[in-house]
Amino acid sequence: EVSRDDPETAFCTLANREELNPEEDSIHHCLYQFTRNETLTETNKLLCDVCTQRHCGPKNNIKSEKKYVYTNAKKQMLVSLAPPILTLHLKRFQHAGFNLQKVNRHIKFPEVIDLAPFCTAKCKNVAEGNTKVLYSLYGVVEHSGTMRSGHYTAYVKMRAMNNHLSDLVLRGQSPALETEPVKGQWFHISDHHVQPVSVSKVLSSQAYLLFYERLL
Repeated sequence: EVSRDDPETAFCTLANREELNPEEDSIHHCLYQFTRNETLTETNKLLCDVCTQRHCGPKNNIKSEKKYVYTNAKKQMLVSLAPPILTLHLKRFQHAGFNLQKVNRHIKFPEVIDLAPFCTAKCKNVAEGNTKVLYSLYGVVEHSGTMRSGHYTAYVKMRAMNNHLSDLVLRGQSPALETEPVKGQWFHISDHHVQPVSVSKVLSSQAYLLFYERLL
């Protein structure tokens, strides 16, 4: 989808991302890096239809690929539609020569996360004037082992049904204005073993997948 937004506002976000100063090895730092502004130059230049037509005339007159005009450009990936359920998948592998190696370091993640610094200023399902898009953690998947073998376990929060979230999923209505994490009891699940755990135990886990539900 090609957007013709004003260049002055095309890279604006709901909240000022420059005030974040995210801590390294945190989910905020991961999101900040994933949504950073990139400059496309040299071999990464963008094929520009407008520039091509300006220099070479209509498309049907272009007979050689050499006539295409490429230009420097800016690129940024931002959230344009805040989802009811936010799923964050951490890349837990890196290249070590010709092999893949698992990344085992702990990535910090909060119980409530604000997605606003990573959303476009014209985010479609955020009420005008809102500068926060809050999510509450309700599930974590953890992997132990290596790239070749291992074991998956999960942390899940048992909580009351979120009717506001149902309205958002089924009818697209904005959720209620809540800023606190959804109350409930956390459980650790490993095969058929299920036991209650504290939220501090959950937040210290080596997350592979994170699941958040929309609050605001």
